[in-house]
Amino acid sequence: MSQELLSLLNQRLNHSPRVIKNVVTLANDGASLPFIARYRKEMTDSLDEVGIADILNEHKKITTLIKRKETILEAIESQGKLTSDLKSKIQNCFDEVVLEDLYLPYKQKRKTKATTARDFGLEPLAKVIMAQRSFDLPVKARQFMNNNVSTPAAALEGARHIIAEWMSENATIRDITRKAYQYASIESKVVKSKKDAAVKYTDYFDYSQPLKKCPSHRLLAINRAEEDGLLRVKLVIDQERLEESMKRYYRVGNHECGDQINLAITDACKRLLCPSIDNEVRKAAKAKADTEAIGVFSKNAYQLLLAPPVGGKVTLALDPGFRTGCKVVVLSETGALLDNTTIYPHPPQNAVVESEKVIYELVSKYKVHVIAIGNGTAGKESYQWINGMRLDDDVQIYLVNEDGASIYSASAVAREEFPDADVTVRGAVSIGRRLMDPLAELVKIDPKSIGVGQYQHDVNQSQLKTELDLTVSRAVNAVGINLNTASKHLLTYVSGLGPGLANNIVLHRENIGRFDSRKQLLDVSKLGKKAYEQAAGFLRVKEGDNILDDTAVHPERYKLINQIAKNEGKNLEQLIGDQSILSKIKLTQYVNEEVGMPTLKDIVKELSKPGLDPRGEAEVVKFDDRIQSINDLYDGMKLKGTVTNLTKFGAFVDIGIKEAGLLHISQIVDRFISDPAEVLSINQVVDVTVIGLDVDRKRISLSMKGE
Repeated sequence: MSQELLSLLNQRLNHSPRVIKNVVTLANDGASLPFIARYRKEMTDSLDEVGIADILNEHKKITTLIKRKETILEAIESQGKLTSDLKSKIQNCFDEVVLEDLYLPYKQKRKTKATTARDFGLEPLAKVIMAQRSFDLPVKARQFMNNNVSTPAAALEGARHIIAEWMSENATIRDITRKAYQYASIESKVVKSKKDAAVKYTDYFDYSQPLKKCPSHRLLAINRAEEDGLLRVKLVIDQERLEESMKRYYRVGNHECGDQINLAITDACKRLLCPSIDNEVRKAAKAKADTEAIGVFSKNAYQLLLAPPVGGKVTLALDPGFRTGCKVVVLSETGALLDNTTIYPHPPQNAVVESEKVIYELVSKYKVHVIAIGNGTAGKESYQWINGMRLDDDVQIYLVNEDGASIYSASAVAREEFPDADVTVRGAVSIGRRLMDPLAELVKIDPKSIGVGQYQHDVNQSQLKTELDLTVSRAVNAVGINLNTASKHLLTYVSGLGPGLANNIVLHRENIGRFDSRKQLLDVSKLGKKAYEQAAGFLRVKEGDNILDDTAVHPERYKLINQIAKNEGKNLEQLIGDQSILSKIKLTQYVNEEVGMPTLKDIVKELSKPGLDPRGEAEVVKFDDRIQSINDLYDGMKLKGTVTNLTKFGAFVDIGIKEAGLLHISQIVDRFISDPAEVLSINQVVDVTVIGLDVDRKRISLSMKGE
């Protein structure tokens, strides 16, 4: 990495040059973000994945800018127009917007009014006007009449088109225009003929707010409505003030040339400058809103992926329905499909007795410990019906968020897993498995479909995919994956692996029966030492040959741990899990050039509780049996619910009916917070009070204040 590049990164990021250089070097050598964050803390000052990603993203942005400058310099030089002053400006420019402004006058142009005027020989007249030295302009303009320019007025008009283009390509003028847009307001009005179709955008029918104060969720909502043809949207600035600024810049005099320049200024603003900068500003605002929305989505997805599992218990899963019945499956402790059927306990069939008999028989036959019920159509009714049955007390009943189950059931992944099963059976399997192990199941579903986003279909899809892939990878590697039970889809997200190696691991596992150690990974086809280094620490071998293989300790530190045990006069089995021994180890004596205190503390933490799942245990939520629909709610009603989605403006809470309630940010606590995530998390159980109902629009307002 060049010193110039390192210096730039250091200026833009709040990290030392050493850390920046180490992160970039590690990444260039093939290290993954989770690996760098977990096992190279001494080199990164313990930066997390987000901080590491920031460095790599900024590095990519600057290197891309440097390449762009090289391209621009070559393009201008090929035109024979690269002066030493312009070259210096471009070389010293590290602002993408300013760089493009510098290049704008030299870009190849499509046919414009200005290019036509130049073809008609009017550029010299434009230069005369800008010089402001002609005192008989109509006479001067007459000299430029030809077969294409029939009158002096036409000559002056053509000259003004050229002047307007000069103005629109002037870097200083563009900067002046951008400053005017710093005070722009965004305005939206409903398209009258589509007022009924736009009802959910009522708040924006006649809306105006300074753009810089417009929250991301509002901007994305307005943009979506505009794209659907429901709203007319525009940015409003003080154009008169902008024109006055331009007149001062050009020192426009009170004479005939000045009059022409003033006309050109108005034309440039209306036709060229404002549309260009308007588009640029709206694009930047959208990019900012996208980044914020994607950030919120990623945090929510991360929390959802790390939801506590119920673990390896025989599970009965039910995908509810009315007319088509409820699809029922039974899954083994490992998630294998043991049985499936369909029951009809709800209208119109109302086969309650027969349905109860089926449930009792399945629970008894397979010794079911857990029942998972999808929370979609007929979910609450099924939940209440199952709870009303006389099942053993040790059978736990959960209402499970089924967002994305139908997406999974029709996917190639589901067809591969269950080629002979109906899509409805696959959907029920997904509901059951996501209760058993949310992470293992949800990685099979496009994150956009798991119900925790904020306008996720409207944001930059490439950026969203990149961020969500990182989020899923972070979650998978934070938990640690059982090498002997993980699906290839789950293994794909493990550091250093991918679809090919994940598939090879599964095939190798099938051939040898099971992995007894991490070392056996090196026997997997095409899995070399680099991939092993990146992946090993995130893979767990339960009941294997080496107890350390069931911890997050990397194999590269096994020798060190054995030395620590020897120094303490203990064998490895005695050391692991014994806090009285571990707490007394003098870690400073083991610090060297490769291993520092961060790594040593991580090792002790892992040895204290080997094999511990960091996700905790799933909690059963009892919803209020009094409510079946929004019509059963009333102001002041107190309920228990589960947080299903977080946004910048509030949280959505599942209260056991089809519609989720909105817990506005102002109704969460009796103090100011800038983000609901400061107080709440996905899957958190909360006590709420109904404070507002809009039955027609299916909106429920909730409050936690005073709870």
